[in-house]
Amino acid sequence: MKLLTSHRPVFTRAAAAALLVGGLSAAPAMAGEWSANASVTNNYIWRGLTQTMNNSAVQGGIDFVSDSGFYAGTWVSNVKYESSDAYSYEHDMYAGYGFSVGEVSMDVGYLYYNYDSAAGYDFGEVYFNVGFGGLGLGLSLLANAEPDEGPDEDFGFGSAYYVSADYGFEVGDGVGIGLHVGYHDGDFVDSFNGVDGGYADYNVSISKGGFSFMVSDTNATGDFATGVPLDNQSVKFVISYGVDLSL
Repeated sequence: MKLLTSHRPVFTRAAAAALLVGGLSAAPAMAGEWSANASVTNNYIWRGLTQTMNNSAVQGGIDFVSDSGFYAGTWVSNVKYESSDAYSYEHDMYAGYGFSVGEVSMDVGYLYYNYDSAAGYDFGEVYFNVGFGGLGLGLSLLANAEPDEGPDEDFGFGSAYYVSADYGFEVGDGVGIGLHVGYHDGDFVDSFNGVDGGYADYNVSISKGGFSFMVSDTNATGDFATGVPLDNQSVKFVISYGVDLSL
């Protein structure tokens, strides 16, 4: 059995920018913009689960968005699930295409999660997101996994999935409110996250400028995921600060 993992939100800044820049119009193939991002947080939470033993993380990435809507990027963070485990970093690489049809935005792509070679738990997902107004719906499917399957386990394409719904709105003076609910299930989810069966996660966040505060919880079960030091059955209070830079 192995632990959990990480990753930045699938609907990346790059995808959002692609929707604004690209739409459905044709454009020079590789004309576009480069950007970078950096953040610090007191607890790296991914799909409701801590990736840092409830400790702080320093994170950053670089994105490219073409005028046609294509985007690609990379993102890194420190991670840790047990004091003696083989994990020290998460390095994500992703590419996709963002476009819009009327007032509906869509984003499809592939995300590869890379960890320390000694961990042996790299994996990839394909994802699809759709947005309308402040509402966003997402689906991620397991595409490939590095570890071998155990008895009665299935790590094949689409055997694990994550579905989510998000709603965001502003309340004035640049203050944003975010609401999120998601559901994660599949044999690889159990193996990698140390949970017993599928689980739901939910959070409420408030943000202004680069600062954000989030209250997150799950109904996850399983001795590894909910025991010390991960304690994923408890409510998490997360404070983060991030900046975006044009290159």
